[in-house]
Amino acid sequence: MPPLSTDLFDYQLPERLIAQTPADRRDASRLLVVDRSNRRFSHHVFADLPQFLHSGDTLFRNNAAVLPARLRAVRPTGGKVECFLLRPVDGANLWRCLVKPGKRLPVGATFAHTEGEFSGEIVEKDPDGSSVVVRLTTRDGEGIVELANRLGSVPLPPYIQRHDDSTRISDLSRYQTVYANRARQVAVAAPTAGLHFTPELLTEIDRRGVDTADVTLHVGLGTFRPITSDTVEGHDIHHELYEMPRVTADKLVAPTGRRIAVGTTTVRTVEHFLRTHETLPAGDFIGDADIYIYPPAQFRGVDALITNFHQPRSTLLCLVSAFLTPGSTDGISWLKEIYAEAIAQDYRFFSYGDAMLIL
Repeated sequence: MPPLSTDLFDYQLPERLIAQTPADRRDASRLLVVDRSNRRFSHHVFADLPQFLHSGDTLFRNNAAVLPARLRAVRPTGGKVECFLLRPVDGANLWRCLVKPGKRLPVGATFAHTEGEFSGEIVEKDPDGSSVVVRLTTRDGEGIVELANRLGSVPLPPYIQRHDDSTRISDLSRYQTVYANRARQVAVAAPTAGLHFTPELLTEIDRRGVDTADVTLHVGLGTFRPITSDTVEGHDIHHELYEMPRVTADKLVAPTGRRIAVGTTTVRTVEHFLRTHETLPAGDFIGDADIYIYPPAQFRGVDALITNFHQPRSTLLCLVSAFLTPGSTDGISWLKEIYAEAIAQDYRFFSYGDAMLIL
């Protein structure tokens, strides 16, 4: 098969359809239901989801919690600095970070919070300047995660515009799933397909005999990185750490019904795990998901998918088109038809937007 042109995964989206705020109620988001068996779709709201689920089905979901990772500070010269926490590094208060203005800050550069809550020093820098290692020092020895929860801003994607902190409290709540494990704040982006669930909706799903199973994928900034190569195959896929509990793995390999993935991060976790394990590990498993899913991929552990509407020329768009018609490239044109319908019906797109259920 010849390489897939990245242009195949491009489309035009009116800017007004990029959701800047979430729906008033999580499950009031719209839901476009796609039935692959008859190639039809229908329009609903997310609260209707239980009617499409069956007793014995299992919802597999990513329970990673988002860390308010954006810390603001100033240099000794008075220049502003944004320190974006990515992940801790071995060593006392060492964190891999993105800093702005990154290219102008050398190793040894320092910055501090305007009210003395923390200070930072760049101790290592990638050759290309893409990320740095920062030694962070906090007032009274406060932990970095605790500091971020108290002072940090929500790491909203760049297409969501915030000009001040007036929505910080709302974003702290709504850019987080209701089932997020707050003890595992390991994501710098939300697993957004899960943002539509409410406690009441989960109770109704449970009442109908639908099970849930959790994985934890440490969502990184790579999820927002567009494909810049001419071909899909030429893209260097990002890596993301994940945790697969043994109880979840058991439900994957011996399902009682359909395995329904909540979001592309869950798909990446499930498919990487199953493709790298002939037999189940003895206990919980930690892995590195470097899987790249695009047409004509097959799927081993996902029978249905709940997902948001994704950016043009993105690896997530590739994954969804592959899932529409596994083993074929027909899903590329079909996905364009579905997205054209969503645009015509004024669905809201991306992280705070509406959802799609593919059966």
